[in-house]
Amino acid sequence: MTGDAKTAQAKEDEYVHKVYNEIAEHFSETRYKPWPIVTKFLDSRALGSVGIDVGCGNGKYLGINKDIFLIGSDRSDGLIKCAHEINGQYNVLVADGMNLPHRDETFDFAISIAVVHHWTTRERRVQAIRHILSKVRTGGQVLIYCWALEQGSSRRGYHEGMEQDVMVPWVLHKTKAETKDKSKSTTHNSTKNREKPDLSGVEPKDRAAFVAQWKKERQEARSIQQQQQQKEQEKANAEKENDASDATKYRFYHLYKEGELEEDCVSAGGSIVDHGYEKDNWYVITEKI
Repeated sequence: MTGDAKTAQAKEDEYVHKVYNEIAEHFSETRYKPWPIVTKFLDSRALGSVGIDVGCGNGKYLGINKDIFLIGSDRSDGLIKCAHEINGQYNVLVADGMNLPHRDETFDFAISIAVVHHWTTRERRVQAIRHILSKVRTGGQVLIYCWALEQGSSRRGYHEGMEQDVMVPWVLHKTKAETKDKSKSTTHNSTKNREKPDLSGVEPKDRAAFVAQWKKERQEARSIQQQQQQKEQEKANAEKENDASDATKYRFYHLYKEGELEEDCVSAGGSIVDHGYEKDNWYVITEKI
């Protein structure tokens, strides 16, 4: 491996592989709606076709067409774990997209959705596409999606003329499980706050004074508790400011300009069957020749 390749791989390890493991659970919660063109491609495969999903993430495309057999792989063991948790019947494995364990010229088709743009040099992106093509038989088709540079109408605001190699932030939020736990805790605390004085054993004539004293003691306790909570909140805010960089993870993306993905697929040895734009991505269906 050359020095440039080692540098590129180190960058991918730091800003792609490591990050996706760190954000896997949160990322998986946001990936559940299949894109129409991908669904159309999978539904158009012949009955009994066998294919691979390179960079399958949490496996959201693995169950689209029940009449085909699709094997998913991802470099992130965290995302593969999420796929297993979503559906234990998914056929998934941890594998590097540049070093797939499958035999060459084996599969009828392949998909790789929002993956190739994570390789940090054009040489490695072309190499990745060539490697995926090597796994399908002659005449087999591969659908590839990559983020587009032309995203002027999206919230990201990328557009022609901007830098194509970018670091895209991912802000970590609490997962659904963590939010549920917090909700349980809040409900428990609210229940505690509705506590009433125990008047058993208190003579009726003494109850007014007893309740008044109980309220006074409760108010003093709440005041102390609020002061403690305020101190804890101030401490938490300070820690949050110090840890802000840890809550935001940065991923490397190459934003493909119009026509560039087609060029890379041809350079990798494929022929162009179809191409287009969907969901801020350029896509290409390339065929092995």
